[in-house]
Amino acid sequence: MSILFDTGYLFVRALKKLIRNPILIFFSLFQPIIFLILFTQLFHSLNELPSFPKGISYVQFAAAGILLQNAFSSALQSGTSIVDDLNSGFLQKMLVTQVSRPAILLGRLSTDAFRVLIQSIIILVLAYALGVRVATGILGIALILFIIAFFGLAWSGISLALGMKTKSSETVFGIGAFLTFPLLFMSTALVPVSFMPTWMQNVSNYNPISLAVNAVRDLTDPGAFSLNAVLLGLGVIALIAVVTMGATLYLFRKVVS
Repeated sequence: MSILFDTGYLFVRALKKLIRNPILIFFSLFQPIIFLILFTQLFHSLNELPSFPKGISYVQFAAAGILLQNAFSSALQSGTSIVDDLNSGFLQKMLVTQVSRPAILLGRLSTDAFRVLIQSIIILVLAYALGVRVATGILGIALILFIIAFFGLAWSGISLALGMKTKSSETVFGIGAFLTFPLLFMSTALVPVSFMPTWMQNVSNYNPISLAVNAVRDLTDPGAFSLNAVLLGLGVIALIAVVTMGATLYLFRKVVS
């Protein structure tokens, strides 16, 4: 039970730190809200093109991608937090206590997943005000939130690994931006795959963001629900989580030792 108690304590500590500095939540939400309110209105006429999916508005189409974009960018903040703990000496102080070592990571990861969950709920509420509806109802919304939180958790591993390896917030942000924008724009997050050139379509078909976005989008679109797409998205996210968490645990053991 020690690991559960310690994880809960560190989760509350990180949550209090976030509440005391709400500007972090604001800046995390700023870009996806701009995309949701302005970007979708700028390109609202895309749904009139013949190759655009029938029966849905552009804001309905893009909402899934914006939710994943938020989870992606928020997850990359995990590395800066671990860098702060390393540079401030807090992590070293924890290591000389009786706190469970796995709880140090679990507390951080659970806080990150919770933050992504709250941000996703805010985005869904704003999207609802703009006319976005989830065709699969309450269960669909719950599954969407689970997919997004799971996605954020998986990508947090990359940020944490970078933070422990480089011990530099600037490097974490730099590599995070390098990863985020190519993967985002070579995915189906903001446009249908038919809008892309052939080489980009080939990349998109194997892009993990596309697979995760398609899983979320299928839960919102009444005519496109596919259990296979949802399971494929979850499977890809699980595979990413295994790789990223494995790297994180390896580097964490080196830091601890």
